[in-house]
Amino acid sequence: MSGAARIYVIGAGFAGRAVAREISEKGVLGRVVAFLDDDPAKIGQRLDGIPVLGPIEQVVSLVEKTPADEALIAIPSATRESLRTLYETLRQASFSRIRILPTVSQITGDEAHVILTREIDPQDLLGRTPVNINLREALSYLRGRRVLITGAGGSIGSELARQLLFGGAERLYLLGHGENSIYEIDAELRLLQEEGVGESTSIVPIIGELTDREYVQFLLTRLHADVIFHTAAYKHVPMMEANPVAAIQNNVFGTRNLVEAAREAGVDRLVLVSTDKAVKPTSVYGVAKRLAEEIVLCGMNGGTAPADEHGDTSGHGSRDEHGDTSGHGSRDEHGDTSGHGVCSPMVVRFGNVLGSRGSILPLFRRQIETGGPVTITDPGAKRFFMTIPEAVSLVLKAGGVGDSGELYVLDMGEPVNIRELAEQLIQFYGPTPGREISIREIGLRPGEKMEESLFDCDEVPRDSPHERIMRVERQGLDRQKLREILDRLEPVCFLDRSRATDYRNRWKLRSLLQEFFPDLRRDPQEPEY
Repeated sequence: MSGAARIYVIGAGFAGRAVAREISEKGVLGRVVAFLDDDPAKIGQRLDGIPVLGPIEQVVSLVEKTPADEALIAIPSATRESLRTLYETLRQASFSRIRILPTVSQITGDEAHVILTREIDPQDLLGRTPVNINLREALSYLRGRRVLITGAGGSIGSELARQLLFGGAERLYLLGHGENSIYEIDAELRLLQEEGVGESTSIVPIIGELTDREYVQFLLTRLHADVIFHTAAYKHVPMMEANPVAAIQNNVFGTRNLVEAAREAGVDRLVLVSTDKAVKPTSVYGVAKRLAEEIVLCGMNGGTAPADEHGDTSGHGSRDEHGDTSGHGSRDEHGDTSGHGVCSPMVVRFGNVLGSRGSILPLFRRQIETGGPVTITDPGAKRFFMTIPEAVSLVLKAGGVGDSGELYVLDMGEPVNIRELAEQLIQFYGPTPGREISIREIGLRPGEKMEESLFDCDEVPRDSPHERIMRVERQGLDRQKLREILDRLEPVCFLDRSRATDYRNRWKLRSLLQEFFPDLRRDPQEPEY
């Protein structure tokens, strides 16, 4: 063990002791040499043979350390403010590595495993303290049920999968069109299970495209999913401005296909994850997500499409490719075995999440690592931010307490100035903003706003099922108008040889969308195709 890392566990409570015990049992990860804690009742004791030293700020610079010594923060109750102070103290004490138990441990409250630890990240220190949710209690409505996540390899989808390990679901279907991302989350979940994280659930990875209507119908009639969390979407605003037809095809018609198939298969509940960019949308991505919201909220009960045009409306008794031949209706806890129209659709809308792929945090990090400059769009630009784990925990909670056909908006707190966020991130990595690392303004990109809003002009927040989940009273699109929009958009996204000039026509697409969403911007230089 002479070459093993010496580890100081910060926090001598339940989580710290559990992690220290697991490190000792495995015997290959390092050796815990001390707990550091501020509790006077613990300082000076030995817990499981390990001394408790403190207070942390006073003792951390006094302990004898080697260049390879590590710090592992295991304080689930720590606020963002105390974590920022603690991180700065540990950084100045020259620990070679600083790890932390992630937010999922803070949410569950009774799980602490070494495999959950990771390098401390800026998102652990930025923003407000996450809401504390008893995850097992929040997920009780999913116990023994089959859960499908679309976009399971993405930032939100993969975190949903991690947290769902604690819910006792019978099966967890991971659907996505990216082979590598689905492979990675599938492998991660199986490793977590091997290390004792969460509960036993069968994990099923699935590769497929939601834009393939026949495949989606085929799939849902065989999976017998009880609950669907729909996170799959093209999400990057400038990229979708450059590929507007793809945004509508994937985000709108992919959602329609899923909603139709879920209704026909008798899925009990469908939760769409949406975005503040759907409010007064100025980008094609925002319009696409707004239409997806409307499809879910007014289309589930027979609104946007006729019954199966292929003539098969039975939806029963087909063999489950994973071994279940019970048929859809037998799984409805509400007693409806018809397999049709029992779905409870809802939408959960929120702003940006810290650290998601393609978001500004990873971009800023790469720019800092290469010496800058860090680029921001506009010094006055503001965005709502929340950590991925907190947003996901609230989505899961909303799925259990929300009512059918309702829109819910997460309380995002106050919007954050992007320049201030850039400065905080530069400071996290050590340099001084404006001196070692410069900040350069590049202007708003196509489709972007100076500030986002969580509510449209006809939306009013009402009673709340949870302190950070607001039910929204809304008017929404008329069902007939929604059907008209989709009918007119379809030949632009899918080839109809009788209207071949419409296919992939960007000008046609934007002119149609602007009829219903007049705030949508148009680049005069955009090509027709």
